[in-house]
Amino acid sequence: MPRTFLIKKILFSILLGLLVGVMVSEIPFLFLRETARPPREVVLTIPAGTSAQVARGEQPPSIPENMTFVVGDTLVVTNEDSVDHKLGPLWIPANSSAQLSLDQEENLAYECSFQPGNYFGLDVRQPLTPRTRLYGIFYVAVPMMILIALYSFVLTPKKKENVPA
Repeated sequence: MPRTFLIKKILFSILLGLLVGVMVSEIPFLFLRETARPPREVVLTIPAGTSAQVARGEQPPSIPENMTFVVGDTLVVTNEDSVDHKLGPLWIPANSSAQLSLDQEENLAYECSFQPGNYFGLDVRQPLTPRTRLYGIFYVAVPMMILIALYSFVLTPKKKENVPA
């Protein structure tokens, strides 16, 4: 096998493995964009009239049923309603606010007075950084490069020998 042919096979294996790594890692990223940010302060506003809506069994339109955060976020709950509300460990008197630091990765289900089901889900995830994304690409790409290179050597067609008739 000529040396340039081997080099071409290896370069092709590297490129194909890297392409597979990018596809496998970056396609799920499209669905995880909400965690691809640095920690910040997230404000949740309880609008006026929420307690009446909840009493009727209605979901307040401006309040989500669950929220996703990254580690280090701070949830600030502002109560613009005329009634005091509760969210897990937070007691939020009427026309005031309270905050909750989200310092570790976890899934929380808090008792909540401003949801019809009296439940509010908080999903706290590690932030997805460029370093994490690159790690994911190479975690897939390097083994794929090696496998593609090995298969390209094993599956190389043999040259037919000319047999005199």
